[in-house]
Order: sequence, then C-alpha cells, then structure tokens
Amino acid sequence: MEYLIIIGVILLGVLFFLVEVFVIPGTSIAGIGAIACLCYSVFYAYATKGVVEGSIVLGAVVILSVGALIWLMRSRTLQKMALKKEIDSSVDNQAERSVSIGDTGITNTRLALIGRAQIGGQEVEVKSVDGFIDEHTPIKVVRIDQGTLLVARNN
Repeated sequence: MEYLIIIGVILLGVLFFLVEVFVIPGTSIAGIGAIACLCYSVFYAYATKGVVEGSIVLGAVVILSVGALIWLMRSRTLQKMALKKEIDSSVDNQAERSVSIGDTGITNTRLALIGRAQIGGQEVEVKSVDGFIDEHTPIKVVRIDQGTLLVARNN
C-alpha cells in the first residue's frame, strides 16, 4: 500500500510539473503542487522505507521528471498546440507619410513626449523634441525619423 501511495504521488507530481511547464507557465498552483507532491513522495519514502529506498525514490523522481519533460518536448503534442500564424499586417500610417519637414500644426493632446496633433488637416501621432508641450500649442515638424514625426514649438 505504501508503494502505491509513493507511486501515485510521484505521478501526480510529474503531471503537475508538465502542466506547469507547458500549459500554464509561471509560478502557479500547478508548480507549487508539483514541488509539494514530489517532495512529499521522497519524504514519505525516506520516512517509511528507509534510506536506501528513499534514495531510489529520489533518483526515480529526478529521472521521471526529466524523462517526462524530454518525452513531451519530442512528441507531436507541442506541434499541435504551437501557433503557426505569422503577423503580416501593418499600421496604416498614410497620414504620417503625407507630412513633410517644415509643416505646421497644432497639438490636439498634451505631448508628454508623444501625443496627437493636427498637421495639414490630418490627425497624426507626433513626438516632441522640446519636452512637454501643452494641448492647443502651435508646433512645427522639425524631423521625420523612421516614420516618427518629431515636432517642436512653433514660435
């Protein structure tokens, strides 16, 4: 009966371990349950069967945990769960492409380095080079860097 308890707790611990690694990663109930089950099985074996059988159970726990991890990684189960779709969409920045250096406008929102502004009749996202700029302040496009409009106060 004691062997069935030890084997059952080990299998439950390995199952929790696999759930923790592949289904809900992070420190969660499954991970804590896996550690508790595996440690309890080793403790129970040492307490009831002695040092020799406790050491055998400890070795079996390590081998089963690593073996189950390797087996699941090589199985096709992970291939079925894996996401295979690639993201091929992009942000529409047509308004930003129609703006050129020297264009003027007015901020729609407070530019806490980044915000929205009205330039050339279009609302675009801009980045301030002057620090914070309040809303409804006249601005001027001073540079365009990789699609980002850099603006400064227009005096």
